Amino acid sequence: MINVRFAIPEDAKDIVEFQLKMARETENLALNPDTVYKGVAAVFNDNSKGKYFVAEYHGEIVASMMLTPEWSDWRNSTFLWIQSVYVMPGFRRMGLFRRMYEFVKEMVENSQEYAGLRLYVEVNNKDAQKVYNLLGMTGEHYRMFEWEK
Repeated sequence: MINVRFAIPEDAKDIVEFQLKMARETENLALNPDTVYKGVAAVFNDNSKGKYFVAEYHGEIVASMMLTPEWSDWRNSTFLWIQSVYVMPGFRRMGLFRRMYEFVKEMVENSQEYAGLRLYVEVNNKDAQKVYNLLGMTGEHYRMFEWEK
């Protein structure tokens, strides 16, 4: 049984572990656990930073993702960015991300507040890109550029 729900502060430990694992898997980065913990806690302490969702399989948290808001003056509404997606390796290809995506997509469709969903993906993460394409998302409209301190 898969259950998708809004995360609660008690889920922070699992979310932090997922973020540390994701950074290692996708970009071979070793993040500072204390920094990640503070970053996750900041989201729970300030909803304007974002919202976490988790997927449970028979009561065990096995996946998570975060949505962060971006105001669009063109649309007079908010886009939600899907970020920090992680599914535990033993639970991949079971439709967990699809369930989380459908959960938030329905939330967006049923709200006048939101314009749509967006995400970015590391250019070499071809598996994730295939999943996003299968869900009907497209990566053809924009390219992302960044500068990091």
